[in-house]
Amino acid sequence: MKFSAIQGVIFDMDGVLWHDNTPLAGFDDLFAWLRESGIPYAFATNNSSKTPQAYVQKFADMGIPDVPSACIFTSAVATAQHLQSRYMAGTPLFVLGMAGIRTALDEAGFDLTEDEAQVPQAVVVGIDFNMTYARLKQATLHIRNGADFIATNADKTYPTPEGLAPGAGSIVAALEAATDQQAEVIGKPARPIFDLVLKYLGTPAPNTLMVGDRLDTDIKGGRDAGMKTALLFTGATTPDHLMNPHNDIWADVAYEGLPDLLKAWAGDAWWLARQKSKRGRK
Repeated sequence: MKFSAIQGVIFDMDGVLWHDNTPLAGFDDLFAWLRESGIPYAFATNNSSKTPQAYVQKFADMGIPDVPSACIFTSAVATAQHLQSRYMAGTPLFVLGMAGIRTALDEAGFDLTEDEAQVPQAVVVGIDFNMTYARLKQATLHIRNGADFIATNADKTYPTPEGLAPGAGSIVAALEAATDQQAEVIGKPARPIFDLVLKYLGTPAPNTLMVGDRLDTDIKGGRDAGMKTALLFTGATTPDHLMNPHNDIWADVAYEGLPDLLKAWAGDAWWLARQKSKRGRK
């Protein structure tokens, strides 16, 4: 892969830029490079728990105060925009999820119903750290009674400083088992979220790089959308996964983390000058 052909870049966030609230090595260097190079960039995450505005604040808390909310595409935002093309405003939806998906659907004009007697048009499922059995049961009954079954994403896990924790896909899997139905997934690796980000960047897919830590979402989705892909071993995927004889998903390039990606992209001379400059400021 020739980095000189890359005109735009999309980054996953959890497991690529940070773990929980801890930025990963090379985080500040990455943004220095993006500013200097002028390469258009955006972020695509399957995390539906936060709003784009919450991510803007998270970047600011980590020392990057100039990230616009417009360049942050969550699976919640993608789901809301996708459902706007299918359902009318005011359509009742039952949501298993947190502020990210609830805010996105509310701002899109949908009725987030809690009426157990009313079968909603759809059950929309995202990550929910406070999910109860009662709500899981209600979602199951709605789907069995005819509601559409929509998932923001199917990530079974997500990276934390303590290790991999259950993701939205774990909830989706429970509902699929309970309803004998398969969810329609909107987030990575499905196309809707990639189409939205490519439209925002305005760059051709073959000249856009997708940087992620998951083979099954970031890399597969990027490849299916026609983009170049870079895998980082700082999240859900390790080099051992690539050695699995059953693995059939391959990135164009793979690196230990952001520093190695930047050395390959910006060049060793830039990296060394950057590190020297940082030492001089201390």
